[in-house]
Amino acid sequence: MSNEKHLSEKFAFLGSEFLAELDNCAVIAEVKARTEIIAPGQRINNIPILLSGSVKVYTLNDGRELLYYYIKPGESCIMTVASIFQNSISRIYAYAEEHSKFALIPVPDFLRFVKKYPLINTVFYEEYDARFTALMDMVNDAVYHKLDIRVFNYIQKQVELTGTNPVMISHKEIAAGLGTVREVVSRVLKKLVNEGHVVQHKYGIELLNKKKVSP
Repeated sequence: MSNEKHLSEKFAFLGSEFLAELDNCAVIAEVKARTEIIAPGQRINNIPILLSGSVKVYTLNDGRELLYYYIKPGESCIMTVASIFQNSISRIYAYAEEHSKFALIPVPDFLRFVKKYPLINTVFYEEYDARFTALMDMVNDAVYHKLDIRVFNYIQKQVELTGTNPVMISHKEIAAGLGTVREVVSRVLKKLVNEGHVVQHKYGIELLNKKKVSP
């Protein structure tokens, strides 16, 4: 298993002994696109490392979705890691945006690794820093940018995450990701189309202008 590209790149610095132990305990799992992986209140049994695909991590507030971050190949879920040091109960939703493949490290083995190979913590500290930075960018976007810029930035992020343009995403999904309603997103997208920033197709939304929308 450690010959998986993302695993070997992520943990090679811990040495061959660690990689051999990882091979012995981790398992490969696959999840179909548009599948809920975990929800708040469920017990966490494994630490996931995403090998392929894309996973959205979010919560719900009065039925509205609040996006935390996306997990890309080679990354884990830092909120899942944090939860195992408390009560091992999930506080987030994780949702596979596309067909996704994981390496799953059982929690007891992960905790053993933390003690035996303390340098493994640096991997997750770096991910925590990246998540915190992304969260600050999201707050800045919400406070200082108009909704048309936020919608454009959201589509741009989806293009970057999936590597596809057009990207298959609905008005409802954009609205959920930005904490607004579908009707508002539809009006904003019409404006972005008229300004030549995007084109709407039956199979998705195409980004024409990768430069930021002017405020």
